Amino acid sequence: LKQSRYGGKAPVNFSTVVPKILQLLPSVGVSPVQKIFNPPSSLDQNSSNVLKFSSRQDPVFSSEMREVISLHVGQAGCQLGNACWELYTLEHGLSPDGRIVNPSSRGDEGFSTFFSETGSGKYVPRSVYIDLEPNVVDEVRTGTYRSLFHPETLVTGKEDAANNYARGHYTVGKELIDVSMDRIRRLADNCTGLQGFFVFHSFGGGTGSGFGALLLERLSADYGKKSKLEFAVYPAPKMSSSVVEPYNSVLTTHTTLEHVDCSFMVDNEAIYDICRKNLGVQSPGFTNLNRLIAQVVSSVTASLRFDGSLNVDLNEFQTNLVPFPRIHFPLATYAPIISAEKAHHESNSVAEMTMSCFEPNNQMVKCDTRQGRYMSCAMLYRGDVVPRDANAAVATIKTKRSIQFVDWCPTGFKLGICNEPPACVPGSDTAKVSRSLCMLSNTTAIAAAWSRLDHKFDLLYSKRAFVHWYVGEGMEEGEFSEAREDLAALEKDYEEVGLDGGDEEDLGEY
Repeated sequence: LKQSRYGGKAPVNFSTVVPKILQLLPSVGVSPVQKIFNPPSSLDQNSSNVLKFSSRQDPVFSSEMREVISLHVGQAGCQLGNACWELYTLEHGLSPDGRIVNPSSRGDEGFSTFFSETGSGKYVPRSVYIDLEPNVVDEVRTGTYRSLFHPETLVTGKEDAANNYARGHYTVGKELIDVSMDRIRRLADNCTGLQGFFVFHSFGGGTGSGFGALLLERLSADYGKKSKLEFAVYPAPKMSSSVVEPYNSVLTTHTTLEHVDCSFMVDNEAIYDICRKNLGVQSPGFTNLNRLIAQVVSSVTASLRFDGSLNVDLNEFQTNLVPFPRIHFPLATYAPIISAEKAHHESNSVAEMTMSCFEPNNQMVKCDTRQGRYMSCAMLYRGDVVPRDANAAVATIKTKRSIQFVDWCPTGFKLGICNEPPACVPGSDTAKVSRSLCMLSNTTAIAAAWSRLDHKFDLLYSKRAFVHWYVGEGMEEGEFSEAREDLAALEKDYEEVGLDGGDEEDLGEY
């Protein structure tokens, strides 16, 4: 027997094993494939390559196929999608039309997770763009990456949601939901082992909040067991793109709370400040913001797409980050965020990066983590990082008194290491670096973001301001108070999980 890569013992004697497997194949409904196994003629006992598969495997052997479908909803979701796919194509060595730029240098990469391959050798994103009005998606249809996407996966309506959750969820959105679900079903049918969905949308817009919530409800009904993770643009404390953002955000959070497994939030103000302070961009545009967020998204998904010494599966995020179903809003932090000018003067060691991720100026949401307590942390390292350095950095963090964990979760850290270094889009603000770290932490400090939002909601709703626009689209006024009560309960949930074990009355209700 020989040690296998999974830790068990693999039989070396092929003369017994291969005929037995070929004999069993018909019983599981698979026709034996010619030359699936290539046993070496003289098997060396020290050979590490004991069992080889041919390049085209039958699906029964292809356990690595774990596809993820990305759904980009509304203006924010679609523009964020543009930045993400621009970065993915660069990381995988694909041209803007989905072809491999340098076939000879291509490794055995996980293209199949995010891309499907056509018969002509072209790679097409497993994604659907959905917007209730055509302008933003039309830019994709006519832009640099127009040949990358399948035309049927770009779904648009004729009139927008006008910043109104009710229009996105009830009236205008209802007309587009069946077409959207049909396009998603076609993508899902093309997957051999669909792992789940990434949904990109904003909380404040009409389409992002209303249609985003409707889509997640339908995904829960049709794909109940699949993971549903969302990247949500959360309303910033001091800046706003619409007056009714608090209404839309509270309503969509209430509707999606039971349908989303894990929600990574970013707020525009935090990203603006990072661009100004860390990157020296005085007046950042949406392109600057989205490219920065795309680096975070890429780090989260890197272990699904590339090999690594400590890979993190989609389900592992939930298992390690979400202690109770409702407490599923991890805070994302990224390092290093430095401009090309500063990059030459910084060492960017693993220890430094790890410390940077606990500093407020690298956070994607404005909240004071020193006022809260950590429930769990996922540290996703990329590039030139060895497990020993990562473990040493985390051990140092644990000795810091300022970083407090809840007493019922003493260990708290999940490590992931992906060997692929972070890529840098030509002309972007960030420097090309050899390693990076994305930290996803579930902390009670994020409750401050909810209380800010609830306060703004209360100011508007106390005068019933703008409510008639929602009621006029078929919503009942009772939904407002129901949603607000749910968010008050969410704040209370965060308060209770942050208590010491001795003070805790009962966590069983979660």
